[in-house]
Amino acid sequence: MTAGPDQSGVAEPWTVVRGQVLRTALSVGVATGAYGLSFGALATASGLSVVQACALSVLAFSGGSQFALIGVLAGGGSVASGTASAVLLSARNMVYGARLAKPLGLAGWRRLVGAQFVLDESTAVALGTERRGPAAMRLAFWATGTAVFVLWNLASLIGAVAGNAIGDPRDLGLDAAVPAAFIALLAPRLRDRPAWLTAVAAALVALAVVPFVPGGVPVLVAALVPVAAILVSKGRRG
Repeated sequence: MTAGPDQSGVAEPWTVVRGQVLRTALSVGVATGAYGLSFGALATASGLSVVQACALSVLAFSGGSQFALIGVLAGGGSVASGTASAVLLSARNMVYGARLAKPLGLAGWRRLVGAQFVLDESTAVALGTERRGPAAMRLAFWATGTAVFVLWNLASLIGAVAGNAIGDPRDLGLDAAVPAAFIALLAPRLRDRPAWLTAVAAALVALAVVPFVPGGVPVLVAALVPVAAILVSKGRRG
């Protein structure tokens, strides 16, 4: 069995593709799982019990949204306002789902399970293997989603149980794990000047709006930058 062609145009053996995809999925899962330690500790520090923190990781399973919720709670906000912030930040997953629906071709109960695995990480890894064919893309999605789910929830449990025993998670550098993982996923896709300019512009916009909007919203605002860039590019070609 062969996958899609590599950069040289030669079809790759499936065993090679599978190994590379699984290694990538595991590395992303480990990086994201390490960040789960921070969430577990911060969740209990914000007033949640260990059971509540773990239930949030299993059911919500969206790191940014979970941090948005406990951030509001830690700041004295209500559960309703925290939930609203989490839902707003999760809106991006609908875009991911629409993009992945056709190549993954899920139906029935698989579609319901797959919806739980639609994450930044699983989407990025799946789209990164798109040129290798649908089989590689599906493997990337499920392998990354499973790795992140298992390691995130395990780390959340450990972090919640440890609580204050590990001190401030930021002192351990755990808050840098996910940004580092995203940079590693993004870097190979920045192959030309327009891509670099768009990425830098999005980062600057996110930083500029931080003082004026709730936590999590800067990411959504920055997401408008590549949308605008695509529209401008299409307008010029037209």
